[in-house]
Amino acid sequence: MITEFRLPDLGEGLREAEIVQWHVAAGDEVTLNQTIAEVETAKAVVELPSPFAGTVSALHHAEGDVVPVGEVLIAFDVAGAGTDAVAAPAAESRREPNLVGYGAAPRSDARPQRRARAGSGGDAVDLAVREAAPHDAIAPSAPEREPRERPRSTPPVRKLAKDLGVDLDLVAAHGIDGLITREDVESYAARTAPAPAGTAPAATSPLSVAPTAASPSDERIPIRGVRKHTADAMVRSAFTAPHAATFLTVDVTASVSFVAGLRADRRYADARVGIMAVAAKAVCLALRRTPELNATWDEAAGEIVRFGQVNLGIAAATDRGLVVPSVKDAGALSLVDLAQSIRTLADTARAGKATPADLSGGTFSITNYGVFGVDAGTPILVPGEAGILGLGAVQRRPWEHEGAVALREVMTLSLSFDHRLVDGAEAARFLTDVGDVLREPGRAMVFG
Repeated sequence: MITEFRLPDLGEGLREAEIVQWHVAAGDEVTLNQTIAEVETAKAVVELPSPFAGTVSALHHAEGDVVPVGEVLIAFDVAGAGTDAVAAPAAESRREPNLVGYGAAPRSDARPQRRARAGSGGDAVDLAVREAAPHDAIAPSAPEREPRERPRSTPPVRKLAKDLGVDLDLVAAHGIDGLITREDVESYAARTAPAPAGTAPAATSPLSVAPTAASPSDERIPIRGVRKHTADAMVRSAFTAPHAATFLTVDVTASVSFVAGLRADRRYADARVGIMAVAAKAVCLALRRTPELNATWDEAAGEIVRFGQVNLGIAAATDRGLVVPSVKDAGALSLVDLAQSIRTLADTARAGKATPADLSGGTFSITNYGVFGVDAGTPILVPGEAGILGLGAVQRRPWEHEGAVALREVMTLSLSFDHRLVDGAEAARFLTDVGDVLREPGRAMVFG
């Protein structure tokens, strides 16, 4: 019997995935749980196991295709099915096992559609006609409409609609779950924006280039996968949390010597402890004194949630974009274990193998742009977190030391924080505590 397998929900409400690589072809025999494909979501590359044992009948999409959740991905010829199953209703014959952690299977073959909103006379509203005209083209004397269901959207999308002056009642949802997205709102706003009246074409300047100008050398890159997720997260963070920043330049000569000593010791050489690990340990220690930075702002509940453990996010630059996997309960790890966990997690993320669990649940993050030779910056908060620490490059500079000027190893720390949760004094105390540990690693004993 031919049995179809639909792209499952791979976690955290992700709506689509790009097929990176097929591991099977039509006609191949597969076993249960054999890897059939690698797909890239907005967070990671995930291996899909086969839910059936049988023969691959057909691949419904090619490598590089972006497939919505719920759409048929592959078909199998599963042996052992009786004739009664073939004669069963279509809806029942297509039922398939639900993989653990992959969410519920679609209830029907058709994609879920948003129900039509009714007008005052009970007729369906013609969205195409209403979207074709600006809001003021709708006669104010029109009969009052009966109450309708509230348009389904997220708080950031509703805020975007408010900022753009868009009525969500007029926006059609194109997602498979009937949720109005940023793309739906922006597309509607672009279609209904009134053209400036009587505006003469602007004179072309030798230094200006029209936004729509095209050149044979231009390259257009689809916005999807990790890059799309990162962009959405950064916009959401920048426009929901009031960012503030503070900086501290620290003499880290002692930490550099400490790290060199550990690497020279055969007992710890394999751990490859670096300044990043020392800074991570310092963060975990400093958060004990300033728990305000290990917290989140729960707008819906009207509460501030302080986390009981530190899940330390590590920003990792990958070929697909920036991802931030987190070391769970980092505060309970020794320096050596923390260094090994950071390295393993970063390597996994760069290989595209980080799981949705790795990429979620962070409570505070570190980004090390110093490896690119940058002195300082103001990192954007990971959505839902109260702080992120940026590490600048370690540079040898003339520095005051014991009453004289000497060449010392110096690094600038940058702390961005959510000013709803953290005041300036608390941010300064935290940054000073981190700096004290980096300045004198032995100070870590004080926190222990």
